[in-house]
Amino acid sequence: MIGIHTVTVDSDEPYELAQWWHEVLGWPFDDETDKDDDEIMLVGPNEPHLLFIRVPEGKSVKNRLHIDLRPHGDGTRDEEVRRLIGLGATVYEDHRYSDGTGWVTMLDPEGNEFCVCRGEAERDATG
Repeated sequence: MIGIHTVTVDSDEPYELAQWWHEVLGWPFDDETDKDDDEIMLVGPNEPHLLFIRVPEGKSVKNRLHIDLRPHGDGTRDEEVRRLIGLGATVYEDHRYSDGTGWVTMLDPEGNEFCVCRGEAERDATG
């Protein structure tokens, strides 16, 4: 058996992008983090962690792998979308439906796609 240790994100500015994701997730930086390092890790409550690595080329195509976020507790998808826009994310594709289902595909400050799904309470309320 094997597990996923990290999800790695190529980045122009790993510390700045990690700082943004730190604000999104609340995950702490690895104890050995130096803002000038080419590799910056955010430590999740369990594995996997998020690792941001400096690469010379910029993002040019759609991600083949992306992160799906889901609010916990009473938080809603739409509240989270508004919070993320306030932190600097942009809406890329809106897949919300009139019955309350669906998700929103967003972009982080470097253009990496991620999705915001309905929160736990929303899912429980609609099945």
